[in-house]
Amino acid sequence: MYVRDAKNRDEVWLLDRIEEMDLTDPAFRSRDYVVALDEETGQRAGLGRIRVHRDGADDTDDADDADAEFCELALVATPERWRGQGVGAHVVERLVTKAGDAGFDDVYAVAAQPEYLLQFGFSPVDSERLPSPIADRLSAVREERGDDAIAVRVAVGEFEMPSRLRDRFKNATPGDDADGVSVEETAEDFGIDPDEVTYKYDTG
Repeated sequence: MYVRDAKNRDEVWLLDRIEEMDLTDPAFRSRDYVVALDEETGQRAGLGRIRVHRDGADDTDDADDADAEFCELALVATPERWRGQGVGAHVVERLVTKAGDAGFDDVYAVAAQPEYLLQFGFSPVDSERLPSPIADRLSAVREERGDDAIAVRVAVGEFEMPSRLRDRFKNATPGDDADGVSVEETAEDFGIDPDEVTYKYDTG
């Protein structure tokens, strides 16, 4: 298993998955995404993208745009039959690396249930300390999904991959479940005790 930048040939697959998830990406470009693949079969196992914000603007741009200032982890999704095998975690890792390669020191995310991201070194950020584009995103997500959404941030150099997810990814194989795609992963899949917490990870 490995994760690479999306190529033009991935475009149809990406658009199909986005449609299945009932999401919209008006500025869709396949090069904004990364894709997880099974190196033996070539099956695509997950996808994700970062969104780069200009200060004071809502539009999205390439991570290599020199004028862009803030980087957001915008979407991570795994087909159901690949879940629980560290695929989403490695998509997140690739996106953080991609952000670092583009010159960003930090990566933000806005999520209603951020605990999945915390295991990688993300930490909550008080809303009054957010840069304006991320604060605007937080307000939009709270309006859409509820006031429990928060913003989190990780320094690129402080991202940590739990060893259990690294090991699962090395041996990942597709299960027999339906080939549907979801932006939600169960807490138990990511090593979070379901007896203590009852949320699911969800990222905008």
